[in-house]
Amino acid sequence: MADKNLNEIQFNPVSAWETMDETKTKDVLNFGEGYIDFLNQVHTERQSADFIITKAKESGYDDFNDVITGKIKFVPGNKYYYCIHGKSVILAATGSEDPANGVNIVGSHIDAPRLDFKPNPFYEDNGFGYAKTHYYGGIKKYQWTAIPLMLKGVVFTNDGKKIDISIGDKPEDPMFTITDLLPHLAADQMKKGASEFIPAENLNILLGSMPLNDEEGNGSIKAYIINYLYEKYGIVQRDMATAEIEVVPAFKACSIGFDKSFTGGYGQDDRVCAYASLMGILDINEPLKKTAICYFSDKEEVGSMGNTGARSVAFNNFIAELCYAYDNKDSEIRTRRALASSNMLSADVSAGFDPNFAEAFDKTNCAYISRGVAMEKYTGSRGKSGASDANPEFIAKVVNIFNKAGVPWQISEMGRMDLGGGGTIAQFMADLGINIIDCGVPVLSMHAPFEVTSKADLYWTYKAYYEFMINM
Repeated sequence: MADKNLNEIQFNPVSAWETMDETKTKDVLNFGEGYIDFLNQVHTERQSADFIITKAKESGYDDFNDVITGKIKFVPGNKYYYCIHGKSVILAATGSEDPANGVNIVGSHIDAPRLDFKPNPFYEDNGFGYAKTHYYGGIKKYQWTAIPLMLKGVVFTNDGKKIDISIGDKPEDPMFTITDLLPHLAADQMKKGASEFIPAENLNILLGSMPLNDEEGNGSIKAYIINYLYEKYGIVQRDMATAEIEVVPAFKACSIGFDKSFTGGYGQDDRVCAYASLMGILDINEPLKKTAICYFSDKEEVGSMGNTGARSVAFNNFIAELCYAYDNKDSEIRTRRALASSNMLSADVSAGFDPNFAEAFDKTNCAYISRGVAMEKYTGSRGKSGASDANPEFIAKVVNIFNKAGVPWQISEMGRMDLGGGGTIAQFMADLGINIIDCGVPVLSMHAPFEVTSKADLYWTYKAYYEFMINM
């Protein structure tokens, strides 16, 4: 111990910006610009899945469904993508070793908090045309009023045709909003708790005010709205029953700060980690021994339910098919061995320390902006409820990889223990026997329509995921 100086035995993470020279700083900022472009292209989980698959195809990935159906032969060392109902994706850069011996996984999610159209959305009231919504995920409802909104989604018509809906992101498009009460008349509203400012049933999207007159001169604003959608997309009112229309913020992602060191934009929980992991796996060009997998899941913001969420058997099924592709032996035990021998980073964001709300954090155990990738041994709430609580043996291996690669990292908790908390897909993947720890980018204003991240944290998280996939 006497041979070690104080700096060597202490662990004091510093701003990553302080450790980078001018060339590296430019690389980080340029990487951040690519991320901003990504955010401005994808606003829903379906768009994210399409983007991921497009990039995978450009990088030489084949459709794994073609392997399953026998259209193409599986070749160890090749790269494959696997789409789950258009809303969840798995990319695999396969290695030479049998996956039953374990694979290296980085798992993010591509859904984000938002508003969804109700099945019967349209109505009119006192000269206004509206759409009713149901909020998705944990939001502060008042943050979604008095901002520009756009519509994104899909409709499946009676004849089976899929129609993509996109209104509000082109210069010629209209936008939408949810109105709020003027402060002059808000005395009663301001006495309420923040969660009661805007009742959920008041999250109604303003769609217009012009009536569509019929031959008798009777006007209907609702008819105008329905007619607009029919003329633009060929859909009718009953098609709303088979629609998935999401309401998302209409403002652009952009650089924040004089130094452009931050990124501001919607959906960064968790598309910031999805982008970092996507760029990481696409950068893998060397032959691998162990297969590297990126899992982009859906439904995380509502508990990972459904057949596109991490609680489903979709990921297990993929691993089973991958094991079968290696030796053509249909064995459940091989799938179990593969999962139990695998290592995974749950690529999800952490709550970044915000000096404006310092009382919400334990300053000695929180994630700081621009100090590199943030690991959380456990998430959950209060007494670690809903946490997978990573094994220290596994954490030590992950940290060793980061240290050897020069990746700045920090270890943190979500915030003060009794204030609440949050969960990730880690607990569900741990249920399969996988070694796992949460590891991602700290975020400011998490779940708001406009979130903020550090470009330095994004870059080093991308490097962390890459190093994990090739070296674990």
